[in-house]
Amino acid sequence: MKTIATPHAPAAIGPYSQGQVSGGLLFTAGQIPLIPGSGEMVTGSIEAQTEQVLRNLAAVLAEAGTGWDRVVKTTVFLTDLGDFAAFNGVYEKALGGARPARSTVQVAALPRGAKVEIELVAELQG
Repeated sequence: MKTIATPHAPAAIGPYSQGQVSGGLLFTAGQIPLIPGSGEMVTGSIEAQTEQVLRNLAAVLAEAGTGWDRVVKTTVFLTDLGDFAAFNGVYEKALGGARPARSTVQVAALPRGAKVEIELVAELQG
């Protein structure tokens, strides 16, 4: 197993890592819309928060040597499923042609008041 850590994504705010590689797969921790370095939360619209979450995940993917085209599964947590359409537009644009399997669930709350959190599983580059 190999721990993935990059300064281009927020440092863990608890006893976990940004990602772990095992068996040729990358498993990420859930990312919320924190700005790397400062740890400040992106506030405002679901679109702005989703863009930051996806940038954070892209940084973890890059550190592991893989990309969105190798993502097998994402799990999305939203505090309001009413935000689904707006979230989906940002998500589709960021992933380009990638179409990983996905689950999306509404939750009562997320860390630090975030509106969105995403975790993923990706294959490493062959």
